[in-house]
Amino acid sequence: MERIKVGIALSGGVDSTSTALLLKKHYNVSGFFMQLAQPDLDRQTEQVKYVAKKLDIPLHIVNLSAPFEKCVLNYFSDSYVKGLTPNPCVVCNRQIKFGLFLDSILAAGMEKMATGHYARITHDHNGYHLYKGVDQRKDQSYFLSRLNQQQLSRVLFPLGEMRKDDIYDLAEQNGFHGFRGKESQDVCFLKNSTVSNFLESRSAAKDCGHIVDTSGRILGEHSGISNYTVGQRRGLGISASSPYYVIGLDASTNNVVVGKDHELMREIILLRNLHWISSDTRLPRNKIEVKIRSTHKGCEAILTQLDKTTYQLRLSSPQRAVTPGQFAVFYHDDELLGSAEIVG
Repeated sequence: MERIKVGIALSGGVDSTSTALLLKKHYNVSGFFMQLAQPDLDRQTEQVKYVAKKLDIPLHIVNLSAPFEKCVLNYFSDSYVKGLTPNPCVVCNRQIKFGLFLDSILAAGMEKMATGHYARITHDHNGYHLYKGVDQRKDQSYFLSRLNQQQLSRVLFPLGEMRKDDIYDLAEQNGFHGFRGKESQDVCFLKNSTVSNFLESRSAAKDCGHIVDTSGRILGEHSGISNYTVGQRRGLGISASSPYYVIGLDASTNNVVVGKDHELMREIILLRNLHWISSDTRLPRNKIEVKIRSTHKGCEAILTQLDKTTYQLRLSSPQRAVTPGQFAVFYHDDELLGSAEIVG
């Protein structure tokens, strides 16, 4: 029987290398490298070529720098101009990696695409289901929360059932050394740079303005709202008997709004752009678990619809530093149900 053709999304790191090692045993695999806006593109390209040669698999290079610029980099800089804190990995996964890149892999004759994400996919009569990775320390399901049924039907996540230490062992047993302690950076285009420098290079940095409290009283000056994020304490330059924290960024007035620690706590969150993994779009009747950022431990919440475009999350307990622009991701046990963008 002819083996299924699988395109491995190779990055040159241990996860994608181990993905290829695992799937070579059962599939006809080829490597695909996605060229975006990586600052160290030449070095990474050479690393990917080395890995593909050592794996003895063909390598295809797909240049997606132009759509990446349009879909991800513009979204990233535009969000900061609006006083939002973006999540480029979530957007990139939906539109680029599991969008245009997946399309390119299928167009090259592959039947499936495989990546080194720590997440799991199952399939039954209700469609495809997305679950957290077994290794909770490395789970990446949050960043996949905008994927749809069509995308999931074409994707394999062989590392979802494994733990990171086992991945290192697998690579080393097959002659790939030097990976331990080298984790990839979440925001690939910010390597050796900062958000501020990136925005300045795109002429997207905001001007200096006021730091104000919740009553509008001016407490100091800021260097541009893009240099601040909700929950930030350091670097405000405000002297007070108890610390101030950033609790909001007002792009309309170019003000950084600060308050005391208790003012960071929220029980009600407003959402938009609701997306379900399943085709069943009914609101859950019972409480769901929600993560308000990728590193959040999660808490129970009730989701209700306010109007055609706006939803409300009522949290079971107040949560700290809810950040507009990030994504609220919904779970039931280990299954990811869907997500929505936090607006307030």
